[in-house]
Amino acid sequence: MLQFGLPVHTFGLLGLVWSEAREGFQDHEVALVEGIADQIGTALERDQLSAEVMHLRSALHERYGEERIIGQTASIRRAIELALSVADTQTTVLIEGESGTGKELLANLIHFNSGREDQPYVKLNCGAIPETLLESELFGHEKGAFTDARALRRGRFEEANGGTLFLDEVGEMSLSAQVRLLRVLQDGEFTRVGSNEVIKTDVRVVAASNVDLKRAVELGSFRQDLYYRLSVFPIKLPPLRDRPEDIHPLVIHFLEHYKQKTGRFISGISKDALQALITYDWPGNVRELENAIERAVIIASGRGIELEDLPEAITKDRP
Repeated sequence: MLQFGLPVHTFGLLGLVWSEAREGFQDHEVALVEGIADQIGTALERDQLSAEVMHLRSALHERYGEERIIGQTASIRRAIELALSVADTQTTVLIEGESGTGKELLANLIHFNSGREDQPYVKLNCGAIPETLLESELFGHEKGAFTDARALRRGRFEEANGGTLFLDEVGEMSLSAQVRLLRVLQDGEFTRVGSNEVIKTDVRVVAASNVDLKRAVELGSFRQDLYYRLSVFPIKLPPLRDRPEDIHPLVIHFLEHYKQKTGRFISGISKDALQALITYDWPGNVRELENAIERAVIIASGRGIELEDLPEAITKDRP
């Protein structure tokens, strides 16, 4: 029975009326009316599905949009401007910056502002995968290709076909994996581990690294040709210590987030605590600041965050 767009009780009434009224119709007329009802139901279902897709798309933009990258200093705004300018192209992007500076957020911004936003968005942290398994993760493998390869497995390049593949910590790749990645970037094709079948792929690659890849090339741990393939459009994210003006708005953002998440009422942060955050060196960058605020929200004994609520690493050298 048609159940889209109108309350259930409305369809109950319509069904009752129709069950009584249909007795006065010929069979072909009943079929015509019910056919029209089916078409209306399909249209309403399609409209509802379309509305849900629009809602989800709006939620994704809210989650991954420009507003998620907090900061007004020239260096961070420049990185955002560059990301938005390259987003709706097919160009490979290399995002460099220390750990915790927001490289994944910038990659999200690029994908969700591109023409591929409705296509797969696949992420892989190359530093978290053992060297022996990385090529299988990227390119997939055939059944029996190696011990424990009990079934065919699609790799990340197949999963991301038509969309974007975000390769985090790309500098951690082995040299053999780098050779295969270079081929995909050059030719748009690859083979699964244990197979000779060439597979075509259409994937936009956004890579990120917390090590200086140019220096890695000099040291011989990263291929020069791959470096130039990846760094067609480089974007550098500044460390948090170089943008102290952004610490206060970041604190407000994380404070509001963890107040809602924990259900705790925290009115704000004291001047001493805020000053300690501003003058701290932040080796872990924005991620470390977020962790510090989450901890402070949990342990704060008063209505606001005080100096003693911050981690010892931040407060130990203060007078």
